Amino acid sequence: MLIWARLFYWQVIEGDKLATEAVSQSTDIAEVSYPRGNIYSSDGQPLVLSQNKFSLYAWLPEIKNGVGEIASKISDIVLPKRGELNGALENSEKSEDHKAEYIRILSENSSQKWRLLEKEIDNEQKEAIERLKISGLVFEEEDSRFYPEGSQAAQLLGFLGRDNLGKPKGYFGLEGYYDYQLRGYEGIESRLGFLDRVLFLREDNPKKQGRNIHLFIDRTVQFIAEDELARGITRYGANGGWVIIIDAKDGGVIASAALPSYDPADYQQYDPINYKNPIVAETFEPGSIFKPFVMAAALEEKTITPETICEECGGPVQIGEYSVKTWNDKYYPNCTMTEVIQHSDNVGMVWVARKVGVNNLLDLLIKFGFGHKTGIDLEEETALPIKEKGDWYPIDLATLSFGQGIAVTPIQIIRAFSAFTGGGAMFSPRVVSSIEEDGIKSWETKSKASEKVISAETAKMVKEMLVNAVEKGEAKWAKPEGYYIAGKTGTAQIAIKGHYDDKKTIASFIGFAPADDPKFIMLVSLKEPTTSPWGSETAAPLWFSISKRLFYYWAIPPS
Repeated sequence: MLIWARLFYWQVIEGDKLATEAVSQSTDIAEVSYPRGNIYSSDGQPLVLSQNKFSLYAWLPEIKNGVGEIASKISDIVLPKRGELNGALENSEKSEDHKAEYIRILSENSSQKWRLLEKEIDNEQKEAIERLKISGLVFEEEDSRFYPEGSQAAQLLGFLGRDNLGKPKGYFGLEGYYDYQLRGYEGIESRLGFLDRVLFLREDNPKKQGRNIHLFIDRTVQFIAEDELARGITRYGANGGWVIIIDAKDGGVIASAALPSYDPADYQQYDPINYKNPIVAETFEPGSIFKPFVMAAALEEKTITPETICEECGGPVQIGEYSVKTWNDKYYPNCTMTEVIQHSDNVGMVWVARKVGVNNLLDLLIKFGFGHKTGIDLEEETALPIKEKGDWYPIDLATLSFGQGIAVTPIQIIRAFSAFTGGGAMFSPRVVSSIEEDGIKSWETKSKASEKVISAETAKMVKEMLVNAVEKGEAKWAKPEGYYIAGKTGTAQIAIKGHYDDKKTIASFIGFAPADDPKFIMLVSLKEPTTSPWGSETAAPLWFSISKRLFYYWAIPPS
């Protein structure tokens, strides 16, 4: 009777509690992420894929071999591959440290029966370990990324890392901005072991991959941009630069290249300063590529026409203690506004800015989007606000007229420039064209131009000025023969510790082509070129080199 009473107590009164304790001693419950969505270029080819990688676990009740033997065999498989990724095989000292770490994990005194030995094991390593036939070793599939195009568009794509809890998380670029869309559905996985057997039980949530995203990026154009940018940096002795190309018809980002860059598959080996995409995250003083916007403001206010004569372009202009000169110390008395843009005349631009007035000028620059984010679908976009109207002094207005004293991002500049191809209306730049779930497009971009910032008439006049600047300006020698191109060079001194360094510049060229029916808008910038500080001698020829290859690729004949 005592035995029966005790059995009744254990099985009925304490039954649920004891059953729960029994399960907890042999079961681990963990959240698991299912495969992440893929990223595709405009032609449907993959730029980023999820691939099979595995975590290696040891189930201690089944471990029969000595832990030292297991540690040695696994280490001999894992370490050589890791050494190849790092550029050299691990030395024997590191090998011994690695084996010691395995032994520590397997021998640690803990109630936890599952022990994680290694993460990110590939298929080849997994098969090699399975051939060892070591009982108690179990593999679990985990999320990892594969880049068929290598490091192409790295800063645009971003990378897959892990958050503070060790869960997969997208950082920077598209991986960061669209992390919620790309991430796989999370589920609960129970690992149950009893009687020397291991069962994997997955609760409720079916295996479901994250959403795929499709881009406007053209792989060939992206390759051309990166290839030419790398050549240009070497040719002109620059320490970095960027190229961004958008569709002149809808604002879709066709290519986005920036150097120095990194390899997203091995991002830990690179300086984190390279993770951010300078096209959206770096501000710079644009220099003379900013002049078309100031000229557009004056034309819109009807204070000038393209034929208006500059009344103060015969020499330097004095503003308080400052003297504003032209970039080459050449002066053009009685030049027209078209010639002011053609010669990139700083003195003429100061005269234009005074004519339009600081309040009217700032109002239009804000309409152009300066001082605000563009809203592009990339992480880490930044924007510096424009000073309040009352904080502008005469010398500030003067330097603003030729693109110094204001900080913008490359994406802001190219977006504003789209007003000259869009009949006065800007396009909102976008990187993702559509999002796909279960093979069906669940969302598609319909890029629309914003409300007009300038009239179609003003846009046409500025376009004609820009065509003239290419045909007759300082960079005309590098222009592809027979093509109708609108563009503007720019050279901006870099501010260092409160003053400008006259030897360090950012050289730029921005333009669109063909000018009579624009296919693309492109901005090229080089940081601190050493062969020449001028945009007309560095960034402009690089822009034309890229455009020649684009004309050939898109089969655009000469005008």
